[in-house]
Amino acid sequence: MIKKKSTPNHVAIIMDGNGRWALKNGKTRKAGHRAGSKNVMSIIEAACEEGIKYITLYAFSTENWKRPEDEKKALFNLLSEFYKKEIDRLIKNNILIKHIGDISKFPKQTQNIIRETEEKTSALSENTKITVIIALNYGTYDEVKRGLIKFYEDVKSDKIDISSIEETTILNYLDTKEIPNPDLLIRTSGEYRISNFLLLQIAYTELYFTDTLWPDFSKEEFTKAIDSYTKRERRYGGISS
Repeated sequence: MIKKKSTPNHVAIIMDGNGRWALKNGKTRKAGHRAGSKNVMSIIEAACEEGIKYITLYAFSTENWKRPEDEKKALFNLLSEFYKKEIDRLIKNNILIKHIGDISKFPKQTQNIIRETEEKTSALSENTKITVIIALNYGTYDEVKRGLIKFYEDVKSDKIDISSIEETTILNYLDTKEIPNPDLLIRTSGEYRISNFLLLQIAYTELYFTDTLWPDFSKEEFTKAIDSYTKRERRYGGISS
């Protein structure tokens, strides 16, 4: 199967480089994360302009718990600030917010704001311009572990016939069960790795790496990534026509 060149339906982004941006500009890591947070709406708007229907942003990984306590607290506060500041803008622009990952380990106040934002934007589902998926306390290994637990429970209760398992069965136990797989994955900051992000979902995803640090990743840089995608031919194991 070969798909013709087109705008990606779903773009995933590993937003990397806030700390290095801070070091480069003589600022604190907290200031770097704040600069990165300010860039989020700009890229969401760029995705809307490109006609992209889904964008997934890697905001906090399961490995990020290893960071210093004050940095983690700053990240939680920035997340809450972002939602409080942008909620009206999100609703006005028909932007639906979803989350993947296990938020149960976050502070209760942060969890409440996450759920409130999802609830407030969920009413837009019929007129959604774009669905923004925020990955919070997300990692593929943890996602698979949680999915296997649910799967085992369903097998035990006879909700699943283990002899009839298909690829779609597996996908239905992932956090992204209602979301199409990404067409394009972008990683900023010059790192060339996936970092435990959507490892099953990106089996046939096109990859784009850039040296630009996330706070400096502009709409123009985003457009460059999309243009690169449109020049590629996706074969899915097939051959060129």
